[in-house]
Amino acid sequence: MSTEQELALHTPSGPTLLTVGVFDGVHRGHLSLVETLTERSRQRGLLGGIVTFSPHPQSVLHAGEEIPLLASVEERLRLLHEAGVGLVVPLTFTQALSEYGPEQFVGLLARYLKMSGLILGPDFSLGKDRAGTMRTLQELGARMGFSVEEVPPFTIDGEVVSSTAIRQALADGDVATTTRLLGRNFSLTGDVVSTSQRGAGLGFPTANLNMDTGRALPRNGVYATITHVRSSRHASVTNIGSRPTFGGTERVMETHILDFSSGIYGATLTVEFAARLRDEVAFQSPDQLVGQIRRDVEAARRILGVN
Repeated sequence: MSTEQELALHTPSGPTLLTVGVFDGVHRGHLSLVETLTERSRQRGLLGGIVTFSPHPQSVLHAGEEIPLLASVEERLRLLHEAGVGLVVPLTFTQALSEYGPEQFVGLLARYLKMSGLILGPDFSLGKDRAGTMRTLQELGARMGFSVEEVPPFTIDGEVVSSTAIRQALADGDVATTTRLLGRNFSLTGDVVSTSQRGAGLGFPTANLNMDTGRALPRNGVYATITHVRSSRHASVTNIGSRPTFGGTERVMETHILDFSSGIYGATLTVEFAARLRDEVAFQSPDQLVGQIRRDVEAARRILGVN
């Protein structure tokens, strides 16, 4: 499907005020921009909308450069709708789309999405070779009849909130910073592809989740987590790593749900990361590992407020 065909699927009934970007993670900086978009839309009697891209443009523009995503496309759209955005338009970022000049692209937004204005974050640019700078877009707006407003960066304690900063915090295992910048716990959703017999034998059965290779993951280690099973929430302990005590080499994500015994093979779980407990360690014996897991569970209960 071409870009024009995708845009045509979302043609609104009236004029719009738009913002454009990847919005990976829908973090606090994105939500601040959404608040401005919502307020300006209300003041002008326009429908606020967001145009977002998938896959990440950098992975298309630079072959072999994979940007680990903080949220799936489905999660991104849900979070934007929950933030009150009336119109969310996902576009497939292709090599053909990367060749569009800024005038051609904004012309399509005006034609298919009835764009009357743009609200954009700092240092924004679009179009081939990033030619659509803020100044260029303002000149195009003056000529084509749409407004362009730049909003300042959103900062916390002097730090600009960005998807890049959140990815780095995750890579460092810094759950506290990740949560502060996102405005919520980082989470991963996946299907239970197996249940660990070894874990059950140790007294701590785990659900092993499939991991999307395109997703950002926390640094290997053990975490206090909250696991959503169907319509319920449960305290849990999650390990990301290779299980070195047993000579493992493949990176896996396994979750032990506290005080839970129902069968969940094949179920879809969402795991929120609340706190990092420790690094992954190769223990000298299974008994040493069991002792540490008991301490991990006790620590998770304290952190999560579970008796």
